[in-house]
Amino acid sequence: MHKRKILRAIPLNPVPAIRLKFVFAILCLGLSGLMGRIAWLQILQAPDLEARARSFQTEKKSPLGTRRVLIDRRGRLLALDEEKFTLWAHPKYFHFLGDPSDKRRTPKEVAQRLSGLINVSHEDLISLMEGKSSGVRVKEGLSPEIARLVERLQISGVDLERYLQRVYPQGDAFANVIGFLDRDRIPQAGLEQSLNKQFLRKEKVQTLRRGGDGTPLPDKLEPGIFDDDDRDLQLTIDTRLQMVALRELNNQVEKWDAEKGVAIVMDANNGEILTLASTPSYDPNKYWKYSPKLFREWSVQDLFEPGSVFKPINLAVALEEGVIKPDGTVYDSGVVHVGGWPLKNWNHKANGLIDYAKVLQVSSNVGMVNIMKELDSTSYWEWLHRLGINKTPVTDLPGAIGGQLRGKDIFIEQPIHKAVASFGQGFSITPLKLVQLHALIANGGKLVTPHITKGFVEVEGSENIEKEFVESNQFFSPEVTQTVLSWMESVVERGSGKGVQTESYRIGGKTGTADKSENGKGYTSKICSFVAILPVEKPKYVVLVAVDEPKKPYAYGSTVAVPVAKKIIESLLVLEKIPPSQN
Repeated sequence: MHKRKILRAIPLNPVPAIRLKFVFAILCLGLSGLMGRIAWLQILQAPDLEARARSFQTEKKSPLGTRRVLIDRRGRLLALDEEKFTLWAHPKYFHFLGDPSDKRRTPKEVAQRLSGLINVSHEDLISLMEGKSSGVRVKEGLSPEIARLVERLQISGVDLERYLQRVYPQGDAFANVIGFLDRDRIPQAGLEQSLNKQFLRKEKVQTLRRGGDGTPLPDKLEPGIFDDDDRDLQLTIDTRLQMVALRELNNQVEKWDAEKGVAIVMDANNGEILTLASTPSYDPNKYWKYSPKLFREWSVQDLFEPGSVFKPINLAVALEEGVIKPDGTVYDSGVVHVGGWPLKNWNHKANGLIDYAKVLQVSSNVGMVNIMKELDSTSYWEWLHRLGINKTPVTDLPGAIGGQLRGKDIFIEQPIHKAVASFGQGFSITPLKLVQLHALIANGGKLVTPHITKGFVEVEGSENIEKEFVESNQFFSPEVTQTVLSWMESVVERGSGKGVQTESYRIGGKTGTADKSENGKGYTSKICSFVAILPVEKPKYVVLVAVDEPKKPYAYGSTVAVPVAKKIIESLLVLEKIPPSQN
C-alpha cells in the first residue's frame, strides 16, 4: 500500500492593523496633496499659467512704420519704401557654422568671404574689423538679394539689421513738392512733412493665436486682422508734363542767368495742379549734399509784385463794378501824375485813345491808372481784400503764405497806392495765388482751391477715395470773365503773347515784366512772367511761368517766360488730348 502524503496549509501571519492604517494614511495624504496641487494650479496659479501658455501660442506682429507709396495722376511712382539691410560684425564671435573644428575665425578669414558680396575691398574690411570686439557697422544699404547671400555664408558674428529706406525715383523733378525723410525717417520738407499722418499706413500690433502646427486659431480674432492697408496716395501731378516744364525752366534760367524759375499748370475748374516745377532743385535721395535753402518751395512761400499779369484781374473788377463797358475806350497820354508822382508806360510811349483789349496788348500802365481811378478807393481795396490778396490761401501745398496789401486807411488816403496797384505793383502775392486768381477768368468767376493731392487709391485700382475741395462763392459773372478772356486772346493774337501761338488752338494770355523791390529799398531787379488760359472756347487750364531776376539785357515776359509756356502748352495739348478749336 502506498502511503498518501498529507499536505497541510501553513497559516499566514496576519498583517497588523496599524500597518494597514499607515498605508491608507499615506495614500490619503498623497491624494490630498494631489488634490491640493490641482486646486493650487487650477485656482491660484491659473491666470499665470494661462498667460504663459498664451505667450507660447500667440504671435505678435509689430508695425514696421511703412509709408504709403506716392504716385502721380497716371500711376507713376514718385516715392516708395525699399527694404534695405545694414551689415554688422562682432569679431569676438566669428565662427563658420557647420565647421567641424568650430574654431574661432579671424577678421581676415571673414573678410575673404564677405568682400566679393558687399562690394567692399578685402583690405578695407580688415581695417574696419581688426582690433574690434563687437558692434562694427560694416556697410549700409544692402539689397535683400545681397542680404540673402550673406546669410548663406553662415558666419557666426555677422548680423543683418533690416530697415526701410525712402526712395524717390524721379530725382529732383518733384523734390520741391514731395520733400524727403532724413536718416531717422523723420520728414523734413514738402508733402512728406505736411501730410505726414496721411503717409503713415494704418498699422497696429496684431495678436494672433496659433495651434501646435502653426495654424491660426479662429477664436478671439480681431476684425480685419488679416487685412493690409495697401492704399497708395495719389497726386494730381502729371510726371511727363512736370519733366517738360522743369527742362524748359532749367534751360531758360541758365540762358538768362536768372536766379530761379517756376511753372504751374492748374485745372481751372477743380483746382487740380498738373505741374508745379521750380528750379533750382535738389535730389531728395542725396539731400545732405544740398543747401537747406533749396528745401522750400518758392511758388507758395515767396512773394512778388505781379505787375502786368494782374491787369486782367483789375479789368474784371472794373467791369463787375460797372465803371467801364466792354466796348469802352481810355486815353493813354504816356504819363500820368498821381500825388506828385509821374507814372509812365514801360516803353515811355503814349498810345492815345485805345480800347481795353489794346490796353492789354500794349500793356498800358497809364491806361490802367485811368481805368481804375473811376472806381473809388474803398471799393477797390475791399475787392483786393475779398480776393484774398493778403490772406493765406486754402491749399494742401506745404508752407503756403498770404500776400501783402497796404492797410485800408493808407490805401484810401494816399492815391499813389491805388494807382500803382492798377498795374500790379505796390502789393505782393505768391505765384500760386496768381494762378488761382486767373482761374477766376477761366472758369466763369469761381475761386477754386489749388491742390495737389487727389486721394487714396487701392493697389488693384478697385477703390479711389478722392479728397473734396469746396469751391467758394461766385466772384465775377460769366459775362465779365468771357469779356476779359477775349481781350486776353487778343494779346496772343496781336500783342506781346504772340510767341505762344499754336496752330488751330485759341489761347488767351498776358505777359508781365514787374519791377522787384529788395527789402523795401527800391526796385533793383525784375521778374518776368506770363499767364495763359486755354482753350478760349472752353477754358480749362491756367498756365503760369515766372523767371526771377534775369540778368541779361532785353529780358521781358515775352522773351523769357513765353518760350517756356509755349513748350508746356504744346505738351499739355497732346497729353490731355485737347481737340483743336473749331473757329
